[in-house]
Amino acid sequence: MLEPSIVKENEIEHLIKDIYESYGYDFSLYSRASFTRRINRICMMDRFTSYAELRYQVLNEPDYFKHFIEQITVNVTEMFRDPMFFKSLREKILPQLGTFPLIRIWVAGCSTGEEAYSIAILLKEAGLYHKCLIYGTDINPSVLETARAGVFPMYQMKTYSENYMLSGGKKDFSDYYTANYDNARFDKALQEKLILSTHNLVSDSSFNSFQLVICRNVLIYFDKELQERVFDLFDASLENLGYLALGSKETLRFSNLNKFYHQVDDQKIWKKVDHN
Repeated sequence: MLEPSIVKENEIEHLIKDIYESYGYDFSLYSRASFTRRINRICMMDRFTSYAELRYQVLNEPDYFKHFIEQITVNVTEMFRDPMFFKSLREKILPQLGTFPLIRIWVAGCSTGEEAYSIAILLKEAGLYHKCLIYGTDINPSVLETARAGVFPMYQMKTYSENYMLSGGKKDFSDYYTANYDNARFDKALQEKLILSTHNLVSDSSFNSFQLVICRNVLIYFDKELQERVFDLFDASLENLGYLALGSKETLRFSNLNKFYHQVDDQKIWKKVDHN
C-alpha cells in the first residue's frame, strides 16, 4: 500500500507551475488541502511510487493528462441532489423568473449534467421551458460528453426518482427517460434548450447575461482569493434582481459582494439588488 502523502508539499507547488506552463490550467488558488488529497489519490489509483513518475506522465502523455484533469476536477453529482434546494427553486424562484420574456440560466461546474437536466425538468413542469436557455459549463471536456449523451446508469434512477419526488415533482420520474438494459436514456426534448461547453471559472470571463447562476459544491475546492474572483465573475454575469445559488457549504456572507445580495431562504439562494 502506498503512503497517502507520496507527493510532498513543495512538489505540489512545482507540479502546479509545470501544469500551468505546459497546458494553461491554473490550479494555484485551489484549496491546497483538497488539491493535495486528490493528487495523492491519483498516485494511489494509478500506482505511482514517486512524484517523478506522476510528473513525467502528466507532462509527456496527453492522454494521461486528460485522465488527470478528469480526476482532479471530479465532482459528485446526482439529479435533484439536495431536494429542498430544488423545491425552493420550484416554488420561490421560477415563478419570479417566469416574468421575464427569456430566461437564461447558467449551471457552472455542471459535471456530467445531472443538475442541468434537473433544471430542465423543473422548467418543463413550470411551463417555462419554451422560453429558456440553460448553459451548462465545466472545465473538463470529458464529463460534458456524458452530459451531451444524456445516458446515466439505471441503478441510479431509484435515488433520482426519490430526490425528484421530495423536490415537489408530481409526475412519474420514469416519464423522462427510456430504460435501455443497464442505462437510462433521458428524453432528447430535455436537451433542446441545453447548451454545453467548456469554461474555466479560474481564467475565463463572463459570456452572457443571466437571471439565475447555479454553482453548487465547486467553490469549496477554491481558496478565499479564488472564491472572490469567481463571485466577481458571477456578479458580472447576473442581471440586477437575478439569483445566485450555491452549495450547502458555500456562502456569500463573508464575500466583498455580500452587501449587494440578500439571501432568499436557507437553501443558499441569493438575490442581487440593483448596484450597477
